Amino acid sequence: MENRYFDQKDTLFDITEKYKEAIDLLVSIGFENIKDENKRKTMGKAITLETALNMKKINVNTFSEQLIELIENNQNELLETNKIQEKTDVRIEGILPCPVRVPLMEAFQSFLEENKEKLNMSIGYELKAASMGVDWLKESLEKTGSADVLADLFISAGFDLFFDKDLIGKYKSENVFEDLTEMTHYNRDFENENISLKDPDNQYSMIGVVPAVFLVNTEELNGRVMPTSWEDLLSESFENKVSLPIGDFDLFNAILLNIHQKYGEDGVKKLGKSLLRSMHPSEMVKSHIKKAQKPIVTIMPYFFTKMTKRGGPMRAVWPKDGAIISPIFLLSKKEKKEKLKPIVDFFASKEIGEILSHNGKFPSVNPNVDNMISKEHKYMWIGWDYIKNNDIGKLIKKCEKLFNESIKEV
Repeated sequence: MENRYFDQKDTLFDITEKYKEAIDLLVSIGFENIKDENKRKTMGKAITLETALNMKKINVNTFSEQLIELIENNQNELLETNKIQEKTDVRIEGILPCPVRVPLMEAFQSFLEENKEKLNMSIGYELKAASMGVDWLKESLEKTGSADVLADLFISAGFDLFFDKDLIGKYKSENVFEDLTEMTHYNRDFENENISLKDPDNQYSMIGVVPAVFLVNTEELNGRVMPTSWEDLLSESFENKVSLPIGDFDLFNAILLNIHQKYGEDGVKKLGKSLLRSMHPSEMVKSHIKKAQKPIVTIMPYFFTKMTKRGGPMRAVWPKDGAIISPIFLLSKKEKKEKLKPIVDFFASKEIGEILSHNGKFPSVNPNVDNMISKEHKYMWIGWDYIKNNDIGKLIKKCEKLFNESIKEV
């Protein structure tokens, strides 16, 4: 892949100033401080991309390829978005996972072109890269007073977006949505004795999941037993030793909710205590930096573990109690069922499932897709009963408060 955008010896500040998408990608591999404007300026000017990635034992070339794809993704944003007009027959909004957005958009546009006559309707869509965040979606939802002005189809990960009663969640009780995929069963990975991902109310559908796994720096274990479960990370052994994907709100919220569901408020507090304290940017490049200041475990989407160097000290660990998942939801308006059905069928298809699973390591719920993940690997899911019995929007805020307060106590 040709790189005409940046040099690996450019500073983090120079790269993130030119390409904002680099910020989220750096956060995803453990550089939480890069989100802070002031810290980004101080740390970013003192360290090159190559040095930063070597510190994290991340493969420089693989990371660079991913960043280039993100940059080109966003540069093509206008070309790949069919701006929604007021009189569009069908409106689609959402975000797509960055690693697979290009092939997904290419497949979607080919589908629209090949089925233009058969569809016989105007379709407007805004499907942005996940690195763009969901604030733009939230803003439009907060201004929405009724279901009539909602988009007809939503695609995105995110518990707060879809279950917060101030956002899309308020329309769930109004029975606005219906699962139009007609999947009687999900992939066995998500429908077995350990997990049932399909919505029993037949309102919300999914097309895949984003799993969170551990990346363990074996050089920093210093006699500790290799962590193999979420419970291990909540122990005193890993207090102030874990890097969490705080910048990835969808996945971080999923982690908070699952820890709360399984271990209660005390578990959320322990998770906060496990968080590695933010280092001053200049400390990261000092030769005398203490080993205790390096994270032993970095929690990240499964996809990013392939950036690690072969034979290096970084080892990917799939938690034995399950990789916490953030589902990629597909919400369809019931009243537009006839028009939406062929589009929903496309996004729920084996073709799209294989792009998600094989290209992006985002396992598909389509029963005909081989996710190529060991059957021994489990997934952790909060469950539909937990969602029904809690105000998820308020619970996320409560968990964030507990988490942040526990950080200050360390």
